[in-house]
Amino acid sequence: MDPLLLRLDFHRESVILHEFAEATATSRLVSAIDIAHALASELDLDTGLLPVDALWYVKTAGGPRVAIWAPPRSRSVKLDERYGEAPRRFRLPMPGLVFICVPGAQAPYVFAAKARPRSADDELYHTPSFNVFRNGRVCPGTHAFPRDPGRIPDEFFRSHFSPTGDTRGRSRRHPDDLLAHWTELHGQTDYPLDDLVPALRLGDALRVGV
Repeated sequence: MDPLLLRLDFHRESVILHEFAEATATSRLVSAIDIAHALASELDLDTGLLPVDALWYVKTAGGPRVAIWAPPRSRSVKLDERYGEAPRRFRLPMPGLVFICVPGAQAPYVFAAKARPRSADDELYHTPSFNVFRNGRVCPGTHAFPRDPGRIPDEFFRSHFSPTGDTRGRSRRHPDDLLAHWTELHGQTDYPLDDLVPALRLGDALRVGV
């Protein structure tokens, strides 16, 4: 007969550990987090190959998330101002961007940064772009994003942008008119970093929407 050595009882608000020796049994309250850490210490974790510009990897309850860094550069973008008409084209300098890629080819989150982030406490800013909700989630429209996180930044700029939706608070100079901001930036080479509007820390961005 195989003797019982240990038992865990999970209650609504507590976890009780029972240990059984040859002639005695003891019970005590334990932390569910400590149990999880003890079990996780026996596991070998492997992220697999990460994209070249990967900043961070985090495992959440909804699945893994990868933060991708897109360095500052000029981007060609298309804005569909009116249905059925040819899109308006812009050549815009963009600040460095952090894309939070979620599993299952879902739309990513995107935030701006003044420099490549080095820690979870680094500040991120609202992306000065259309097609991005206030919480940083990209509105995909009809655009299909790939499963490969490394392709997400280029795919974001390949999509057609739309002036619909709430785009306030994306620029200090033009807080209520993102189109005016884009018009002013068109053809310039450097993004004015002092125009960025603070949003949240990198560590919070990795878990936004969880």
